[in-house]
Amino acid sequence: MATVADTIGALAPFPDIDFSEFGEVEVKPLSRIQKLTGAFLGRNWVAIPHVTHHDEIDVTEAEERRRTFNESNGVKVTPVVLLVKALARALGEFPQFNSSLSADGNSLIYKKFTHVGVAVDTPNGLLVPVLRDCEGKGLAQIATELSAIAEKARTKGLAMQEMMGSSMSISSLGHIGGTAFTPIVNSPDVAILGATAMQMRPAPADDGSVIWRKMLPLSLSYDHRVINGADAARFVRALGVAMADPALIA
Repeated sequence: MATVADTIGALAPFPDIDFSEFGEVEVKPLSRIQKLTGAFLGRNWVAIPHVTHHDEIDVTEAEERRRTFNESNGVKVTPVVLLVKALARALGEFPQFNSSLSADGNSLIYKKFTHVGVAVDTPNGLLVPVLRDCEGKGLAQIATELSAIAEKARTKGLAMQEMMGSSMSISSLGHIGGTAFTPIVNSPDVAILGATAMQMRPAPADDGSVIWRKMLPLSLSYDHRVINGADAARFVRALGVAMADPALIA
């Protein structure tokens, strides 16, 4: 049976072009983080059969409750913090998403914890710190921990231990824009959740008029060896139910 290495080795080599022949250029070496991230993402994209499920969830009331919570508690709970909490709940309901394939691919390891990775954009490249035991923490604690470890990632860097052991990760571009993308599964996780900018959508009201709802686009990439499309659709639906639950904000 052909391995991933055999498949890659059979491909045509990348062209090695001297672009200075066409005009002025500047060469900057990749950072250590960029090299490592590129190697891991390249492996994951080639070795994992990816499927991405795109959907939107209604966060109208969740956003109102989030703003009220921030005003009342003097903390900054971002939409990502809400997603972390909702994701922790959904992982408890869908254990196959909180699993990893063994290295030999013959067994599935179910995790009894919910550690959520959150992608952080740093000057030297992408890092994914892991927040531990998110199912048992309140929003204020998650917000404080995420702010602290994201700042550390950007300024001092992170130890490998701080980026290991995740159940699943979140990659959010909502503060920048976009409507959908295909995040690459962060192996050994079997899924990753992408989020983009909230959109206002028209919806029918009970009296027949049109009301506007705030919708959050989500892109769920998953390892098709472990998760099927119906499970992915149900998982995103569960995230929407969790975000709409007033008890999430506590």
